Amino acid sequence: MFLSLLVLTTALAISGIAAYYSIIGLAAIFAAAAVPVIIMGSVLEVGKLVTVTYLHRYWRQSPFLLRSYLVIAVLVLMFITSMGIFGFLSRAHIEQTTVTGDNILKIERIESKIGREQRTIKDADGVLFQLDEAINVLIEYDRIRGDEGAIAVRERQKSERQDLSKIVSSAEDRISELQSELIVLEKGQLELEAEVGPIKYIAEFVYGERADKSMLEEAVRWVIVIIVAVFDPLAVALLVAWNDLQMRITPVPPIIKTPNPPPRPKPKPKPDVPTKEELEQMSKQGYVWDVDTLSYKRIKAGATS
Repeated sequence: MFLSLLVLTTALAISGIAAYYSIIGLAAIFAAAAVPVIIMGSVLEVGKLVTVTYLHRYWRQSPFLLRSYLVIAVLVLMFITSMGIFGFLSRAHIEQTTVTGDNILKIERIESKIGREQRTIKDADGVLFQLDEAINVLIEYDRIRGDEGAIAVRERQKSERQDLSKIVSSAEDRISELQSELIVLEKGQLELEAEVGPIKYIAEFVYGERADKSMLEEAVRWVIVIIVAVFDPLAVALLVAWNDLQMRITPVPPIIKTPNPPPRPKPKPKPDVPTKEELEQMSKQGYVWDVDTLSYKRIKAGATS
């Protein structure tokens, strides 16, 4: 009894979860009619379980055409359930891949901004270097003082140098902010890659090389196919097993067909009782009517009528 209850509970649990995933997957495929699809999927899942129970218990007693149709219907419903589960798992993988892709795009944009700020700093440093080179040339030719001397030139460069310093300082501050954002995104990217890690190792184990994006997608599809192949079929098989256990505990009495009764014997026709005129005529011919045998008998010589 415990085993029977355990098998039934497991079968219903797997079937219920499979139906849930399947209905969500089908609703995602037919998003424009989500509510009708949910109602239809729920009723079909219940009908499938009832059909499996009926077929197992009354396989021999059910007509051939009905039995054939119900078997085909169960197989088609199992395929539909598996298709819905496939859609549900595929959607989950696509959403995860989309999040990963969005994160990569954000990281690339921030890295691009950091690169622009670094080029700004490089350009400013280049201008400062040119200003320094101009002063170094004046110093080299011993032209330090005077209106065209190095000191005067440096004084004239003071405002430009301050502007360049502000540009460099602003770019460095901006780079610091972008790097802080980049650290957060890279940490999230590592977490997302850690979630994809198992399937990545499976792909590399199967294909024997470093898995690229196409290999990962193919590996994910095969994992989903394997899950689908054992999900709903296992629920149906366990339901059949539960029916088998129930029939062992309380077997269904076979339907005994009553044989056709033997034909009744036809009653012997009763002979007609002769009339008075027939008796007189037969008596003249030497016959008499025997009441015991209901037939005529010849009169013996010397007998009286």
